[in-house]
Amino acid sequence: MKEIIVTKENFEKEVLAADRPVLVDFYADWCGPCKMIAPVLAEIAEEYGDKVKVCKVNVDKESGLAGSYGVVSIPTILVVEKGQVKEKAVGFRTKSHLLAMLGI
Repeated sequence: MKEIIVTKENFEKEVLAADRPVLVDFYADWCGPCKMIAPVLAEIAEEYGDKVKVCKVNVDKESGLAGSYGVVSIPTILVVEKGQVKEKAVGFRTKSHLLAMLGI
């Protein structure tokens, strides 16, 4: 499964109402650490797409959404389950750390 680009229009459907845990990446195209973590997130989406959903929120385009989740530094990664934030990490994280956040 591929990563899903999320906006305020589809955030509720794709993230809050998801039937499995969601890894939400708040990022920006100009952010170095965001570029470093992007292939890791793509791998997780490809390898574990049947168990988790990987969504990306561009903070430059969705500043209101980022603000509502307290995103002040990027990348910020959230794990959302059943509409609730279960885990939060700021900055680059390894694949093993992200999988541990997801309980995989």
